[in-house]
Amino acid sequence: MTKISKTNEHDWIEQASILSKALPYMQKYSNKNITIKFGGSAMGKNDLSVSFAKDIALLKQVGINPIVIHGGGPRIEIMLDQLNVKSKFIDGLRVTDKNAMKVIEMVLSGSINKEIVMEINKEGGRAIGVSGKDALLVKTYKIDKKSKGNKELGFVGEPEKINKDFLKWCLDSNFIPVISPIGFGKNYQTFNINADTLAGSISSEINSERLIMLTDVKGVMDKKKNILTHISIKDVKKLISNGTISGGMIPKVETCVKAVQNGVKAAVILDGTFPHAILLEIFTEHGAGTLITK
Repeated sequence: MTKISKTNEHDWIEQASILSKALPYMQKYSNKNITIKFGGSAMGKNDLSVSFAKDIALLKQVGINPIVIHGGGPRIEIMLDQLNVKSKFIDGLRVTDKNAMKVIEMVLSGSINKEIVMEINKEGGRAIGVSGKDALLVKTYKIDKKSKGNKELGFVGEPEKINKDFLKWCLDSNFIPVISPIGFGKNYQTFNINADTLAGSISSEINSERLIMLTDVKGVMDKKKNILTHISIKDVKKLISNGTISGGMIPKVETCVKAVQNGVKAAVILDGTFPHAILLEIFTEHGAGTLITK
């Protein structure tokens, strides 16, 4: 007969308490859509990828509908270098010619997408990997070079129309869509889309309860490097104008603001390198990053 020590008893009671505290949040988000952008350093570390996959499978198991959009910049860079395909960036967007586009699609849709899908499936989920070309999911328009100082970006676009009927079919069928940021143009050309931008567009289209942006930082920081746990759209404008939000954080925050303005209940910027950050954000009172609301 196994005896329960006082230490084990305390641990079990604590675990039970944590689960009971999560119940109201499970009820709050039941049958709600959650859009998650997965990228940054978390994608390059096996233990974090496994942690992420477990979180996604668990969300689905308790009745929440997660949709994953992923990036893959570092992996694309490595493959382009190996194939001696030159590329550069303008305003954070990769200039993409036909040769680069073939490599980018191969890495995003053919490699990274299937790795994420299999990790989620290994953890008991029912993930299905698609790009914006599948089921004509993401119709895309080419970014006008005039908006980029008359500099040509090539096959780089932004979402024009999302096939939400297909996404609804996936969710109603209990599949977890995992989407690579590749779209198609009016003449069915292939376009590269910024993953943050695509996540924002999809979250708005499906009326997500939350847009979660997994990044390499804890969230939006003030000038003393303290995390700002909750900011409004009005706060964002002030923080950008006074330089508190700067550099690469600006487009991420602007994507969150646009999503909230277009019907998403709230957007969150989280540190994707922190294990189970998604669960902390969804199932605890204080969350784990910066919450952006109206």
